[in-house]
Amino acid sequence: MDAKTCNESRVVRTSRVFPNDVNNHNTLFGGKLMSDVDMIASISATRHARKEVVTASTDSVDFLHPITPQDSVCFESFVTWTGTSSMEVFVKIIAENLITGERKIAATAFLTFVALDENGKPTKVPQIIPETPEEKKLFETGKERAEKRKEHRKASKELAAYFTTQKPWE
Repeated sequence: MDAKTCNESRVVRTSRVFPNDVNNHNTLFGGKLMSDVDMIASISATRHARKEVVTASTDSVDFLHPITPQDSVCFESFVTWTGTSSMEVFVKIIAENLITGERKIAATAFLTFVALDENGKPTKVPQIIPETPEEKKLFETGKERAEKRKEHRKASKELAAYFTTQKPWE
């Protein structure tokens, strides 16, 4: 299976912030941003694997600066690191004030997707070839994030063993 560049999975989408997209602080609703992040990241993962994918985890969404109705929002995503069947996708969210032209990193996110074969089972994905300094930094630090994800998932499963599925009113 041939390796692919990060650029082969790159997706860029820009949109405006409208009144129905904002919360009571008149900033972009976090849930809207998270939904858009998952959608664009899934396109990057599918482009990379050229197979069906599922979201295994949203590893982090870091809100760094508020996004206002005066801004456009540019989502840029690409695969940064791969395991056997899993892919880490990075999403960079840039807010641009449409009047002043000022741009800032408003949020960043890491998600993990798993590629599936025609039977719905995990299947191999191509490795990654980083090219730009940004891609190389993300690739170099990808293995460490993958190990942390594995530890976090194990801890989540252990904690879930203590939870009940009993209806709260019973």
